[in-house]
Amino acid sequence: MTALTLLDADGTTRAVALAPAPAFAKPRRPLEARVAYAAAHVVPKAHADNTPGQPAEIDWDATLAFRHHVWSWGLGVADAMDTAQRNMGLDAAATRELISRSAAEAASAGGSLVVGVNTDHVGDEPLSLEQVIDAYKEQLHHAEDAGAGAVLMASRHLAKAARSADDYRRVYREVLAAAGAPVVLHWLGTAFDPALEGYFGSTDTDAASATLLQVIEANRDKVQGVKMSLLDADAEVSVRRRLPDTARMFTGDDFHYVGLIEGDEQGHSDALLGAFAALAPNASAAIQALDAGDVAEYRRILGPTEELSRQVFAAPTYYYKTGVAFLSWLNGHQPAFQMVGGLHAARSLPHLSRIVELANGSGALERPELAAARWHELLTINGVGTSASDAAPAAPTDPARVGRASEAVPA
Repeated sequence: MTALTLLDADGTTRAVALAPAPAFAKPRRPLEARVAYAAAHVVPKAHADNTPGQPAEIDWDATLAFRHHVWSWGLGVADAMDTAQRNMGLDAAATRELISRSAAEAASAGGSLVVGVNTDHVGDEPLSLEQVIDAYKEQLHHAEDAGAGAVLMASRHLAKAARSADDYRRVYREVLAAAGAPVVLHWLGTAFDPALEGYFGSTDTDAASATLLQVIEANRDKVQGVKMSLLDADAEVSVRRRLPDTARMFTGDDFHYVGLIEGDEQGHSDALLGAFAALAPNASAAIQALDAGDVAEYRRILGPTEELSRQVFAAPTYYYKTGVAFLSWLNGHQPAFQMVGGLHAARSLPHLSRIVELANGSGALERPELAAARWHELLTINGVGTSASDAAPAAPTDPARVGRASEAVPA
């Protein structure tokens, strides 16, 4: 068994045993128990000028192949979201092309797709409410013309222009009136984007929730659900229990998704998660377990991934995209650990090492030998030896855990 070298924050190395590849099986029929979208990232060309402020040059083959990977596991793709580096390197032209290309791929593959609609193509200049509405509509029409479903993302321009909850109600009313099909609303918390403080008209979560619910209730025929990304499970459950029966709650809580998706006697959350971009096989196997009525198996499969997700999304949370791309590289879905805007440098080696350790222990390394080789190469080019002579390899927490994942899936 291969020893996996890990790097701790004090610079010391240690070794653990490399866990076997997970034995998850792809679903033979559509997933039913939960609706789940993975918010996918983008892969830049490795030779491009992937430095801060430069336009994104996308490796379209790798980027679109990753979406097919997600669809093959029965999950939907949420594209052009913040996971794809909206407002952090993905420029307006690349965003438009990403939406068009992903929509065409979804149509060819029969995959489910929603895409982010925002106002970010305008730039950083302040907008009036009328200009915010027009900017939203421009992106909405592009998404719908491409054939994609829409996620109405939280707008920095709106957060800056709005003076009251009434302004939010007005903007959403007018934008939703222009939608050709029901959309998903998105409430993104300040952990992900500090510029969105006071969204929906208040820094008080209860007051902002009331405005959100008023928007949904007043536009029932135009809102299919809401994605909440506050990292506050209690707030999400509170809103979920007050939603009209026409709307779904899509959890965007990458800290507490296991319990939120499982739900309780009063309901559950579906999923639209950046974490699931790194965990598509695990997420699929867990939902397959729910389809089979096996809640214990769902918890066994998905439960250990939550600590990994918490590490990926650790503060400063808005750099979580680095961990998603890092795991994509480790698992062989992209040729290089590169990100647009130079964001691959946003996390330290010890932070990445902890991701490796938790991925190894939770069945999130799809090709363990490849992942180990790539990680050890990264350590080597950074001057860190991989002999790990200071510790003998320790067995994984539960070496049989990932080997039984497909047994609960009906044939």
